[in-house]
Amino acid sequence: MIAADKLRADRALAALCVDPAGLKGMVIRARPGPVRQAWDEALSRLALPLRRIHPGLDDTQLFGGLNVAASIASGHMIRDAGLAESAAVIVLPMAERTPPGLAARLGQLLDADTGHALILLDEGAEPEEMSPPALAERLAFHLDLSGFRAADAQPSLPASADIDRAQANLHSVVVLPEAVYTLTVTAARLGIASLRAPLLALRCARALVALEGDDIVTDEHLREAAELVYPCRATQIPEEPQEPPEDTPERQNGDQTEGDGNNSLPPEDMLIKSVAACLPDGLLAARDKARTLRGAKGSGAGQRRKGNRRGRPLPPRPGRPDGRARIDVFATLRAAAPWQALRRKSRETDQKLIIHPSDIRLRRYEDRSDRLVIFAVDASGSAAMARMAEAKGAVEILLAEAYAQRDQVALVAFRKEGAELLLPPTRALVQAKRRLQALPGGGGTPLAAGIRAAIDIALHARRGGLAPTLAVLTDGRANIALDGGASRARAREDTNAMAVAWHQLGLPGLVIDTSPRAGPDSAALAEWLGARHLALPRADSRRISTAAKSALAS
Repeated sequence: MIAADKLRADRALAALCVDPAGLKGMVIRARPGPVRQAWDEALSRLALPLRRIHPGLDDTQLFGGLNVAASIASGHMIRDAGLAESAAVIVLPMAERTPPGLAARLGQLLDADTGHALILLDEGAEPEEMSPPALAERLAFHLDLSGFRAADAQPSLPASADIDRAQANLHSVVVLPEAVYTLTVTAARLGIASLRAPLLALRCARALVALEGDDIVTDEHLREAAELVYPCRATQIPEEPQEPPEDTPERQNGDQTEGDGNNSLPPEDMLIKSVAACLPDGLLAARDKARTLRGAKGSGAGQRRKGNRRGRPLPPRPGRPDGRARIDVFATLRAAAPWQALRRKSRETDQKLIIHPSDIRLRRYEDRSDRLVIFAVDASGSAAMARMAEAKGAVEILLAEAYAQRDQVALVAFRKEGAELLLPPTRALVQAKRRLQALPGGGGTPLAAGIRAAIDIALHARRGGLAPTLAVLTDGRANIALDGGASRARAREDTNAMAVAWHQLGLPGLVIDTSPRAGPDSAALAEWLGARHLALPRADSRRISTAAKSALAS
């Protein structure tokens, strides 16, 4: 199977060498290594020059545009040429990280038919990590080199003279109308909705014909083109047509030929059989799962974060306009103002305003998400009421500042055999005060249950676009295990396990020991959590809220 895949990969690259602008390019999925390097070097055989870009490319670098700094310095308009100024093969490493904006611009560039081709070097390790489907769908070939061995990595390509001759004969290749019909019907039966697929398959067949020195597209060329273009796009395999019974009139009249059954199949059925043979087992199911995961990844509230990013202005900075950053006009004028007299004198001009590129200032904004402070309060023992009162005051203080700081607050109380969510994440002060009027206290110390409840809240909040942090008010002396049993040894093991689980989330935390005499247990808990530790005996609400805000800022 590897040998057949290697042969098809070689044929796809050879066809791309003949007609890069018509076939638009290919997706090469492979992790960095000898195989990827060999294919990367083989791209130099393409007729067009190679131009490498990165996923962070901006519009000015790609399409060109006004050079603001040079135009201001010279006094007349100066434009920079972009990478897409002339036809080229654009190579994009780390294609699985391509942002939607760049994918859309590259798609528009390919649709303009200006002679460009695109090579997507997909380095994704997981099924959901893949090149943008809308961009990959515009490229003729999709090669997965993950199963290739380093010894067989080097592509086998025709000689340069053969490729040059094929390019010269490409426009003289004849395509019969039946070939177009066959490729279109085959694509439809394979569940391929886009008309680009049969068009790219037809261009591939013409390139293969030109490589062989022929002048007409045959069924064999159509079969090979379908095997190269359709497998990466197929979403279904149609059922095989049922042969008519032997006693049908057609067979009785001898209209069907005897012998090999494949010779009696329509051309599109033969192509479907060929494409199906090229699909690895489970490919369609894996592709559907990857598309589902990719769609879910970008559609949840935790990824889009609707309504929780406003952007706060920050001091401007010197920089070069790149088409994305905005120029701060007033800051630019302030930077240029002290030098106007000297500049007019050195230039011997009466020009009122002379701005140099070094004067340009760009606007900056602080882009951050809402923050959630999860208070996990120890409500056990005789001192519970005091700690609960302190937590209540700290929560009310933070809620009063939430409107300005964009913070939300949640409150978990753990006592007896488990933990209870007393206040879900909120910044509504009226609702919080109503929930905080009566807080229960007394019983054992199920510290592990309290941390587990905080983890559940943090995971849910992070999916909703919040940035959680944990503030635990406890002395660290757990005596109730997760199953509700009264055992200090098992309670300590469960607490440490939950603390490690929080630490692995990579979220900040704070342990506040409010007991009259701070012991080593709370410090050990902070170490397991990967959090800061503060010993605040008899701390009031203001000190607790200040400590929580300090943990947020760190």
